[in-house]
Amino acid sequence: MIISMIAAMANNRVIGKDNQMPWHLPADFAWFKRSTMGKPVVMGRKTYDSIGRPLPGRLNVVISRDESLEIEGVTTVTSIDQALEIVSDVDEVMIIGGGSIYESCLPKANKLYLTYIDFDVDGDTQFPDWGEGWKQSFNDTYQADEKNKHNMEFVILER
Repeated sequence: MIISMIAAMANNRVIGKDNQMPWHLPADFAWFKRSTMGKPVVMGRKTYDSIGRPLPGRLNVVISRDESLEIEGVTTVTSIDQALEIVSDVDEVMIIGGGSIYESCLPKANKLYLTYIDFDVDGDTQFPDWGEGWKQSFNDTYQADEKNKHNMEFVILER
């Protein structure tokens, strides 16, 4: 199984502030949807809360320390290993955040779907430094327009 992580980040690797993304970029949402559709998505409870609903067309797995947590339309687990066991029969699983989930999953990840946003912003959550040993297998750029205020680069890294 390919363990993939997908994230959008500003120039300083900021991915969030106060449990929200500090930007609204429809082109990045479209990239996220295209990249994750039909694949299970694994996220922490705070990320789920920020989304506010299960993502359609995908098995949603939420990791929480609260063993009694039940969310309609979502599979809840208490560990990353439990989450990966539930989806072990698929070709690719998408880890969609947040910061502590990314940090824990990075050593297991084979693939990173990253959106680099040309934007400097303060935040309280950063994507972890993924280090060396990754090869870029895809790259596309997006120029800012009336709906997307910042230039973006969509990249896939693999190891």
